[in-house]
Amino acid sequence: MQEQLSDRINRLETSATLAMAAKARELKAEGKNIIGLSLGEPDFNTPDFIKDAAIQAINDNYNSYTPVDGYADLKEAVIHKFKRDNRLTYDKSQIVVSTGAKQSLANVAMVYINPGDEVILPCPYWVSYKDIIKIAEGVPVEVPTTIDTDFKMTPQQLEAAITPKTKMLWYSSPCNPSGMLYSKEELRALADVLKKHPQIIVVSDEIYEHINFVGDHVSMAEFDDMYDRTVTVNGVSKAFAMTGWRIGYIGAPSYIARACTKIQGQFTSGANCIAQRATIAALEAPVSKISFMIDTFKERRKLILGLLNDVPGFKCNAPQGAFYVFPDVSELFGKSFHGTTINNATDLSMYLLEEAEVATVTGAAFGDPNCLRLSYAASEADIKQAIKQIKAALS
Repeated sequence: MQEQLSDRINRLETSATLAMAAKARELKAEGKNIIGLSLGEPDFNTPDFIKDAAIQAINDNYNSYTPVDGYADLKEAVIHKFKRDNRLTYDKSQIVVSTGAKQSLANVAMVYINPGDEVILPCPYWVSYKDIIKIAEGVPVEVPTTIDTDFKMTPQQLEAAITPKTKMLWYSSPCNPSGMLYSKEELRALADVLKKHPQIIVVSDEIYEHINFVGDHVSMAEFDDMYDRTVTVNGVSKAFAMTGWRIGYIGAPSYIARACTKIQGQFTSGANCIAQRATIAALEAPVSKISFMIDTFKERRKLILGLLNDVPGFKCNAPQGAFYVFPDVSELFGKSFHGTTINNATDLSMYLLEEAEVATVTGAAFGDPNCLRLSYAASEADIKQAIKQIKAALS
């Protein structure tokens, strides 16, 4: 019975992205031709060289429990990747491989947050950050940003959000959902604030680092004075089209890594053996082997921005990475279309699902109630048709 469930689970929100995907599947089952622009999942197949490594692992009889923190040679591949791509030097005691980057984040929250500890979240933030923090009995502190500042938190905003209870700062760059990324100068400015507050640990989610349209990716841990205070989170889901393989990893101060290994040993133990072997192939390959996907996403970004700029009420900026657009749609609030009044982004998202047959995600799920998230990890034909139907529904 519902009343017998724990307070913990009753306080937990359902993931808005997964809920919208489930609703879209329901409508498809009813015969509606729903175009999905809601899930953050590349529409490419996993590259053959990665699949070949998995097949070889099966043939080599990899079938036993894995080390809790990951195979030693996978950790070596992660170390090599961090050095090559991020100019970060870690040793094996600082690496933990998990069942997806979401588990990596949950591990960090559970081992570092005590009840009442505050965690700063620049808005918009990835949908699961807030509830992961709340499960760990932390207090999310949301810092609002706007499209006019490219959805980036300023040093002044960071300073104003810090209190004696602040223990962590979490952010993603490139950002899900906005697609924006912090430059080296912008991260340095935030680090200068954090220098004055040595108790604060940073969680830098870099899962979209390779899907970057503007140049060099920068990690907070690259700064010498932030290296020992930063947990760098990454994985293979996005850039390598390996969402279902479920492999994430962290580079962290060794005491945090040891704690994450300890909790993972009680919750899930080591990640899937075949997926780990495939991940070695992914991380050891030159980034050029996946550049065709990044080039395609860049073309789709150009396409969807051009189309959305012709939709009344949608205010867009050009995302610098990932595969999302995050338009401000507040101009539509209070207006009615086909008998439906749009009061907020959640109303708009549901209206577009029912009327336009296009699945999006409300920005409220990401801490920004003025926006919608649309994924362009979809075919050009689907993008064109989806925006055509959105425009018709708002005419």
